[in-house]
Amino acid sequence: MENRNNLKAWIYLLPALFFLGCFMLYPLVDVVIYSFEENFKFTTQTFTGIGFGNYVYIFRDYKFIQALKNTTLLVVITVPISTILSLLIAVALNSIKPLKKVFQTIFFLPYVTNTLAVGLVFMIMFDLTPDTIGLVNSVLGWFHINPVDWLNGAYWSKIFVLSLYIIWNVMPFKILVLVGALQSVKKEYYDAAKIDHASKFTTFRKITVPMISPMISYLVITGLIGSFKEYNNAVGIFGSDLNFYGMNTIVGCVYNYLYSVTGGYPSRAAAAAIVLFGIIMAITIVNLLISKKTVHY
Repeated sequence: MENRNNLKAWIYLLPALFFLGCFMLYPLVDVVIYSFEENFKFTTQTFTGIGFGNYVYIFRDYKFIQALKNTTLLVVITVPISTILSLLIAVALNSIKPLKKVFQTIFFLPYVTNTLAVGLVFMIMFDLTPDTIGLVNSVLGWFHINPVDWLNGAYWSKIFVLSLYIIWNVMPFKILVLVGALQSVKKEYYDAAKIDHASKFTTFRKITVPMISPMISYLVITGLIGSFKEYNNAVGIFGSDLNFYGMNTIVGCVYNYLYSVTGGYPSRAAAAAIVLFGIIMAITIVNLLISKKTVHY
């Protein structure tokens, strides 16, 4: 009987395993193979040898190093700030009664808004040209602060704008998940805390955070993965020529190696993609190991 049930289970799993192999496992193996075929080009369908030449090339390419630096900075800045702000807003939304659904809808709107359209709005807000002064610089002018060329000026001003946009863009989903997690916490714990005269901060630290720590861990891991794959938001702010602004990301480098004027090298793109995959895999494993000790399931 048990063998028959096992056979049925495998039969039910076969379609999923088939599509998983075709659309995930095979492409991954193919990319790994491409990454070791040195200087493989689309046009000639030839390569010069087998080895680590593609990896050596991308780590000597200043554009890839700049993209790696940009991506790392975006991860370090946006993931913790967006998670902490989302947690605080979710706690506030969970505490209020009047217009609760209205505020939840307002905070969720950015998540369903077109990324490129909102990026255009941000670009206009931070714009500074001889003909136009964006909203942000207009506000700075009210306080007699000189206008800042956010999009064409210093490196850190561009990182600030892009980080702000990413945080604004990813927070709605995190707020929605955390509000749901907060609503699942049993009220008996909070009643016990009131009886013990625990302060709100102590209740938040000792009850709220541990009880929703699985969701926080989930958001941190998915946030890290999403930030390392950042590309669309950068295009929304700076346009498709990210190298001109020095704001390219690792995913942007993969596209450049494939499709730019000097591109057409899928082997180099594959090497960059494998490096990105390795970084994400390593960080995910570290987070999972840490979560085993810190997350309360």
